[in-house]
Amino acid sequence: MALHPHFSAPTSVWTLAPAGMATLAYLLAAFSAQRAGQARTSLYTAWGLHLLSLVAGVFNTPAHFGFAPALSITAWLMLTMYLVEQQLYPRMRAASLLALMGAVAVLLAVFFPGTSLANGPSVWLPLHLTLGVASYGLFAAAVVHAGLMTRAERRMRRASEDGTGVPLLTLERIMFHCVNAGFVLLTATLLVGWLFGEVLYGHPWRFDHKTVFSLLAWVVFAVLLVGRARFGWRGLHATRMVYAGAVMLLLGYAGSRFVLEVLLGHGA
Repeated sequence: MALHPHFSAPTSVWTLAPAGMATLAYLLAAFSAQRAGQARTSLYTAWGLHLLSLVAGVFNTPAHFGFAPALSITAWLMLTMYLVEQQLYPRMRAASLLALMGAVAVLLAVFFPGTSLANGPSVWLPLHLTLGVASYGLFAAAVVHAGLMTRAERRMRRASEDGTGVPLLTLERIMFHCVNAGFVLLTATLLVGWLFGEVLYGHPWRFDHKTVFSLLAWVVFAVLLVGRARFGWRGLHATRMVYAGAVMLLLGYAGSRFVLEVLLGHGA
């Protein structure tokens, strides 16, 4: 990706202020779980401030993008889905974990704002990145539901109270909805990158580590969906495949960008 080499541009105060307040609100939500009213208010406040920091980042001149902003947007999308689901399933309990993840993601985006998009070869590149990050968010939500399923199954084996607050079959259904939608977006992202790679990135499609891991993730999720449709795969087998596909996807973009931006110190 032929982008500007300077990735450590200072974060503007318009981004830093809401990001700092969002982090504090997330931490307050995470550590006040026993006080439901306060935790809920803090979580909604953090959600709004997190969105404000993302919007401010978009309007930075020039705009930046990298592994940390991608994770920050993903965390916000996960929280958005959780807040919507909680209206339908008030007993769903995953707020503390999501709040901690949100706090970490916001801080990472502050310290690692990514590479400049100013010299990107195409004005359509941000739209392509948005498509990819949206698939990240859906698969991340699938992972959260897979985790809730795993916890519920363990508690059921011990004959203890279900700690998720939502029936196991409901969690499974939501997980597969997320996987289906994420798979559609991931497929679209890969197709656009293959067909219009030279326009978007300044070079034709190439099989680098990012592409290989993304394709491996696509294969894992494709096999899962086919297995679900043909053989009724569910439970532990399904959740393990969700975890495996998500790890591949994480390594595909966020992992490779982390190596380039942080360990190697450039954004090429």
